[in-house]
Amino acid sequence: MQTATLYEKLDGEAAIAKVVDEFYERILADETINHFFTKTDMEKRRRHQTKFISFALGGPNPYSGHSMAKAHQGMNLRPEHFNAVAGHLHDALAHFHVDEKEIDQVLAHVVALKDDILYK
Repeated sequence: MQTATLYEKLDGEAAIAKVVDEFYERILADETINHFFTKTDMEKRRRHQTKFISFALGGPNPYSGHSMAKAHQGMNLRPEHFNAVAGHLHDALAHFHVDEKEIDQVLAHVVALKDDILYK
C-alpha cells in the first residue's frame, strides 16, 4: 500500500490554494514583512505559490519557476523575516485544521530552503 503524499493529505491543489490565500492575508497584515510585497501582483503570486507548494508536497505537476535563490535575489531577507513567513504558513495551515504533525512536515520543507532564501 502506497503512503499518501502531503499533497493528497491536504486534499490537493484547490485546498492548498485556500491555505495560500489565508497565508498571504496574514503576510499582508504583518507590518514587519508586508513591504516586501508592495510591488507584487498578488494574484499572480498566489497562483505561483499554490503551484510551488503543491509540487513541494508531492503534487503531480512539476514546478517550473525560478530557483529559491533567484526568486529571493536582492531581497536581503533575514532570519526574522523567514521566521515570520514560516509562522504565518503554520497559522494558515492550522486555520484549516491541518494536523500539527503534517504542519511540521510542511515546515520541514520550508526550512530545507532557508539557505537559498536568506541574505540574497
